[in-house]
Amino acid sequence: MSNQRAEASSDAPADLPCLERIESPTGSPPTTSLSSLMELENCVSNLSLAHEIVVNGDFCFEPRSDPNNRVKEIVHRAFWDSLQEELNRQPPNYNHAVVLLQEVKSVLGSLLLPGHIRLRAQLDEVLDMELIRQQVEHNALDLHRLAEFIIHTMASLCAPVRDPEVRALQDLEGPVELLRGIFHVLGLMKTDMINFTIQSLRPHLMQQAVQYERAKFQQILDKQPASLENTTAWLTAAASEEASAFTAPPDCPITDNQGILSPTGVLNRAYMRLLRWDPQDQKYPETVLMDRARVDLLSQRLQLLVLEASVLLLTCTLLQGSVPFPEGFVGKLRQSVTALLEGSHTREADLKTDLLGVGEKVLQEVTEAVSTHGARALPQESQDLLRGQISDLWRHNNPVRTLIGERVQGFLLAVLQGGPAKRSPELSFPLGLLSAELAELGTAFGRIIHFNRAVFGPFYAPILRKLLLLPGEAETGEDSR
Repeated sequence: MSNQRAEASSDAPADLPCLERIESPTGSPPTTSLSSLMELENCVSNLSLAHEIVVNGDFCFEPRSDPNNRVKEIVHRAFWDSLQEELNRQPPNYNHAVVLLQEVKSVLGSLLLPGHIRLRAQLDEVLDMELIRQQVEHNALDLHRLAEFIIHTMASLCAPVRDPEVRALQDLEGPVELLRGIFHVLGLMKTDMINFTIQSLRPHLMQQAVQYERAKFQQILDKQPASLENTTAWLTAAASEEASAFTAPPDCPITDNQGILSPTGVLNRAYMRLLRWDPQDQKYPETVLMDRARVDLLSQRLQLLVLEASVLLLTCTLLQGSVPFPEGFVGKLRQSVTALLEGSHTREADLKTDLLGVGEKVLQEVTEAVSTHGARALPQESQDLLRGQISDLWRHNNPVRTLIGERVQGFLLAVLQGGPAKRSPELSFPLGLLSAELAELGTAFGRIIHFNRAVFGPFYAPILRKLLLLPGEAETGEDSR
C-alpha cells in the first residue's frame, strides 16, 4: 500500500446492509462489522498492516469497490428489488425493513462517542425497536419520519467531508431508495471513524508495533540464525564508505581506537545506500525488506528530481548572461521538463529518447524567451552543445548528474542526522527550486528510517560493534538505535 489505502469492507457492496438472519433467498452474506474492523489488537497482530499504519502517514482505509464482479452486482440489485416488492404489497410487509432499521440503529450507536449521552438517549427513544414492531402490527409505521431522524443524526455525526452525501439523502423520496442511500453513507462514515481512530492512536501504536516487529524478527532469527547475512554485508559496505569519507591515512582501520566512525554515522550511511540500490541486486538487507517497495519508490522520485535539477543547471549555466530570462521562465521550463521525464527515469532505455525530447523542448522554450525580448538568437553551436549535454544525462556517471546527486544525498543525510532542512547548504540553485519536493521526500524517508532504527537497533548494535570497535571494547549499542 503506498500513499496507501486499504479496503475496509468485505466483498459486499457498500450500500448493502449486514443481515444476520434473513429468510429471503435474495439476501446477502453479512458485511464486516465496525467492531471487527476497529479491533486494534487485530491490526497490530497483522505485521504488514501494523507496519503500514505506523510508517505510512497517509495510510487510510477505503471502502472496497469491485465494479467488475457481476455476480455481486446482481445479488445487490436483487436484494433491494425484493425489499421494494415487500413494501409495495397491500398491506406492506415491513419484516425486512425492521431488520434494516435495527442495523441502522446499531451502526449509529457504534459511531457515538462516550460524550454523546443525549444523542444516544434520542436514538433509543426514536428507534425503539419494540415500539416500531408494534407500529408494524398496526400498519402505522412511518418510514419517512424515521429516515428524517436518521439523516439528522448522521449529519451531526459525520465528518465535514461527508456533508454533501448526507444532504443528498434529503432529496430521496422512496423508502427503499432512502434506506439504500443511508446504508451507503453509513459505510463511508464507518470508514471515516476507522481512519480517525488510526490517526489518533498512531503514536500509541508506534511502541506496540516496534515491540511486535522486533519479537517476530527474533523468532525468525531463532529458527534461521543466518537471517542477518545480507544486513551484515550492507552495514560492512556502509562502514567502508563512511571510512573513505574521512581524510584519514589509507592504512587507518575503521576500528581505529580514536573512534573516527560512529555507529550512527555508519547506519545513516547504510540507509542512504538504499536510495542507490541496484534493482537487480537481490541481497537486500533483511531488516528493511518490508519497506523495499516504499524505498524504491522514493529512489525513483529522487532520480527524477536529480534529472530535473541537472537539466535546469545545464540550461541556466549555458545561457547565463547571454539570454535575458523573462519572469517565470525557469518555473515554466521546469514544468515542461517534469512532464517529459515523468516515468522515464525508471527505464534507462527510454531515458535516452526522452532526454532528446527534453533537449528539443528546452531549446523551444529558450527560443520563445529570446523572441519575446527581441534578443539575438542563441548560436547554433550553443544549441548543439546544450542539446548534447542534456542527452548525455542518461549516463549515471555524468558529471553534472553526479554533482546534483551528491548534493541531494547530502541534503537527505542532513535530514537523517537531524539537521534543519531549511538551512541545508546543499539547497543552492537549482535545488532551491525543488525545495518543497525534497522536503516531502526527506520527511517520507525519515519516517521509514526512524521506525526501522527503533525496531532493529538492537540487531544492528552487535554487528556495528564488531565493525567499529577493537576486540573486547565495551559498547552499549545505543548509538545505533
